[in-house]
Amino acid sequence: MKRFLPLFSKTKLFSGLTDEEVRGMLDCLSVSGRRYDRGEYLLHAGESPRAIGLVLSGEVHLTREDFWGNHDILTVVREGATFAEAAALVGDRVLLFDAVAAEPTEAVFFPVNRLLRICSDSVGCQGIVIENLLEIVAERNLLYERKCSHLSRRTTREKLLSFLSEQSAEQNRDTFTISFNRQELADYLSVDRSAMSAELSRMQADGLLRYERSRFQLLKTSE
Repeated sequence: MKRFLPLFSKTKLFSGLTDEEVRGMLDCLSVSGRRYDRGEYLLHAGESPRAIGLVLSGEVHLTREDFWGNHDILTVVREGATFAEAAALVGDRVLLFDAVAAEPTEAVFFPVNRLLRICSDSVGCQGIVIENLLEIVAERNLLYERKCSHLSRRTTREKLLSFLSEQSAEQNRDTFTISFNRQELADYLSVDRSAMSAELSRMQADGLLRYERSRFQLLKTSE
């Protein structure tokens, strides 16, 4: 954990704390971490987590599988970001998603009972971390709202335009790279991959965009 101390200090969860204060919080929380291979599960749907996860390196996908085996990517969790916060805080609520390593990943888990129990040596620091955690949960809800906005579109083209427009605005450029490959993008938008690929080809032919792999350029069509 010592080699990740600079990263801990830069995360949203520990924002506002010095390296020394972060070190004290980690000692107080008795955190545990490990390395996960690509495709390995960090958490399974149906579990009742008692800890909040934090990605130290790599990338984690929060995915959901329905009765028929169809996959849906809820969100992507990258280095320095947390996951399973709400379920861990609620207590007995089971997860409705899996947390899967999308690449070799290192992650750490913070026991909620220790996080919420005031430690006499770090009362002020603990208050800051709890405030940060509440903000993280609020931001996560906003991300889900954004995804719902994409999924509410009626056609595959409309879903793609909604998602790509958001990515363009987020990166403040009309040429940008997304973090999903084709299958992951199809899963995220809950559409068939072949149908989505065909729609992308039609959108390029219609002069709406250009793309190569995960790199896109949005184009303004002339009236």
